[in-house]
Amino acid sequence: MKSPLFLAPLALLALSACGEANKPAAQPSDAAAMPDAKPGITVADGMLSLPVVKGRPGAAYFAVTNGSAAAVTLAAVTIDGAAKAEMHETKGGTMAPLGMIELKPGESVRFERGGKHVMVFDLAETVKAGGTAEMTLTFAGGDKVSVPLKVESMSGAMDMEGHGN
Repeated sequence: MKSPLFLAPLALLALSACGEANKPAAQPSDAAAMPDAKPGITVADGMLSLPVVKGRPGAAYFAVTNGSAAAVTLAAVTIDGAAKAEMHETKGGTMAPLGMIELKPGESVRFERGGKHVMVFDLAETVKAGGTAEMTLTFAGGDKVSVPLKVESMSGAMDMEGHGN
């Protein structure tokens, strides 16, 4: 027969596990709890259109509004699952990269087909139609806003606009 002292370490282990379950969850530090979102900026209608041909770029579309009292400058866009994202604009049938975009107080800018848009390069296999991908807008000064984009196939996006069957 084994001594009761043999069971003592097991009992201590079980009691310590119970104590862990009753501990309050770790609280985030003040730095981690503070949002990095640019105050007054809203983003709506976010959509990532996958390329028709694998290996070609996709495109992201959305509307960004400056609801703050000061002008802001959109400096960059990143999209999770993409190697690179670039702001572009199509004018007169020609597409060219855009630099920074200033939004005056109360101003909205739409990124849409045939105008301003974000070209999305080298998408990961994990970015699939029906899912989401996080887009982050970075403003001059380093403030950011992150939002989910609905991921759609090009044919699905066209059908939604009434251009499909």
